[in-house]
Amino acid sequence: MPYVTIKMFEGRTDEQKKALCEKVTEAVIETTGASKESVVVFIEEMTKDNYSVAGKRLID
Repeated sequence: MPYVTIKMFEGRTDEQKKALCEKVTEAVIETTGASKESVVVFIEEMTKDNYSVAGKRLID
């Protein structure tokens, strides 16, 4: 059973997330031969106040 985790900043619409899940699922099916019912996609949305690069938060 393939599990895919996508981490991205919040702000996408439900329609965008739905399309992303559909396309990722199709890519997994195409490349691994897994059944559609076995593909699990997790979307983890992050806020910029909880993310930093080079010691600086992205909201600062």
